[in-house]
Amino acid sequence: MSKIRERAEAAADKKALYGADIDLPSFKQEASVHEYNPEMAGFSEEERKNFAEVGIVTSGEERSGNFLMMDHSPVHCSVGQEGVELLPMADALEKYDGLKEYWWKAVDVGTDKYTAGAELNFNNGYFVRVKAGVSATFPVQTCLYIDEEEIAQNVHNVVIAEEGSELHLITGCATAPHLRRGLHIGVTEFYIKKGATVTSTMIHNWGEEVEVRPRTVVMVEEEATFMSNYVSMKPVKSVQMYPVVRLLGEGAVARINSILVAAKGSELDVGGSVSLEAAGTKAEIISRAISTGGDIIARGQLIGHKPGIKAHLECNGLMLSEEGSIRAIPELDGRVAGVEMSHEAAVGKISQDQIEYLMARGLNEEEATALIVRGFLNVKMEGLPEELQMEIDRIVSESEKSIL
Repeated sequence: MSKIRERAEAAADKKALYGADIDLPSFKQEASVHEYNPEMAGFSEEERKNFAEVGIVTSGEERSGNFLMMDHSPVHCSVGQEGVELLPMADALEKYDGLKEYWWKAVDVGTDKYTAGAELNFNNGYFVRVKAGVSATFPVQTCLYIDEEEIAQNVHNVVIAEEGSELHLITGCATAPHLRRGLHIGVTEFYIKKGATVTSTMIHNWGEEVEVRPRTVVMVEEEATFMSNYVSMKPVKSVQMYPVVRLLGEGAVARINSILVAAKGSELDVGGSVSLEAAGTKAEIISRAISTGGDIIARGQLIGHKPGIKAHLECNGLMLSEEGSIRAIPELDGRVAGVEMSHEAAVGKISQDQIEYLMARGLNEEEATALIVRGFLNVKMEGLPEELQMEIDRIVSESEKSIL
């Protein structure tokens, strides 16, 4: 038995640091096999609609790569640009003899029972590599989709941006409209080499009884940049995610942006940690959270290890219901003198004065409220390609109809 598997078995019953516990045996570990679909356009109209709602273009146009996993089966994988490699994770492990330099090197398999489950019940995942000096012309899109009732989907992904490369990754996660209950466990390891830039945009649209447990660690080298954009605006039973970014090289930069909406019955425990471990590193964490009856915990942590690092954390919450809750938990951890870190956090409701001000200028109450919410969620994500910013704006705009 490998040492990784031994550590996974030892951690199989370890609870996560945050969030509600999940009874893993209550979900099925076996799923039906889905046929491979060589053409993205071959999916049904309903499936294509679901994919579009999480930013996945089924035509494959203006994409440097396309990957889609349904339940436990990779059903499509294609690449449209030289220098960009995209494979199902199981194929990558076979091709590269276990990916010994990367597999479980960033994420500790013994973190909790969810990381352990991803190893012990590994289904598949995606492997993305952009070769040195290559700039992906268009985004690479990956979709993780659950179609079968009450299954657990356990994925492990590895993303490598070699020196001087550039990658925009869109990950859309969703469930079939008929699905009531399911579990998604996702481990993702990012390795961003010297001078590389990676933008990761993740959009979630799970079902109302689906539980989600992503575990992500990002390793960022000298003069490299990592930008994360996370959007979750549809009902879900619970999401617990806390990506950890380690800025290991001088001049490395990280930005984490989140847009969260919790409907009644939803529990979102979402945050992020950036560890600034080298001179000249910079970080920013920005969160926008709205409760329409659900519960949100918005966490953020900045750890300064070197003098002169700069980092800022901002968390704002908006209550649109008498039910539900929002807790903002900002944390600054300075380990040496000379760090420069700041934070601001605010939770409140829409001011009646704001509504009346807009109504005095010709809007009715519903229009005034919608305008305020739209402005609250308007987070312009620095470094995001125009087409991705437009896609996020579209998804936010569409979701406003269900918020109000």
